[in-house]
Amino acid sequence: MTTTQPSSTDLSSDNSFINPYIGKVVCVGRNYAAHAAELGNEVPTRPILFIKPASSIVGFDEAIPAMFVDKRRGKSYPLHYEAELCVQIGTDLKDATLDEAKAAISAVTLGLDLTLRDLQNELKDKGHPWERAKCFDGATVLGEWITPKTFGDFSSVKYQLFINNSLTQEGDTALMLFPVYELLVEISHAFSLEAGDVIMTGTPSGVGVLNAGDDVKLTLGGHTWETWVE
Repeated sequence: MTTTQPSSTDLSSDNSFINPYIGKVVCVGRNYAAHAAELGNEVPTRPILFIKPASSIVGFDEAIPAMFVDKRRGKSYPLHYEAELCVQIGTDLKDATLDEAKAAISAVTLGLDLTLRDLQNELKDKGHPWERAKCFDGATVLGEWITPKTFGDFSSVKYQLFINNSLTQEGDTALMLFPVYELLVEISHAFSLEAGDVIMTGTPSGVGVLNAGDDVKLTLGGHTWETWVE
């Protein structure tokens, strides 16, 4: 199920800013030092980027499975949650300036970057790419888009993840190693961004495993999105 509770100044009922086309989802790894530390990873000196396909996207109105079943190999993997602030860009960006990046964000939401952590670690240990652990169908859960106007310059945007009404993750863009606009600039100098693309800006500490029966709720300002695990 998906619920949105707009504030009096919110314009989310006006969907004219939403681009229904998403070409790719660009994810940022280890953008919070505390998250890098909890997984025993080094803190990066430049953004770690990877891409998820649009085919991995589902909404909060769909249940999250407790396990991913690899039918070909007869193996099952638990799903790990990573809550993230997500932005959609409304114009193409290539070698963008900071001002161009600031003007490019057309919509904002929260999302879950679902990860098969055990499989990811298996692949890492072998020196293999780990798309299998990040890009499966349903691996990207995105909320309904809302206008970015109420978030200012994104320098201190706070969001939360609750599992079974217990605060599990708490993000604050002020704690990001690489702020939102700088991320857009950096990404656009690595490869082109196209209108409609989504950037998942990184997860704070507190990641973990989802279990059957869990109620999952994300909050951003006056907005709430909920789903469940089955």
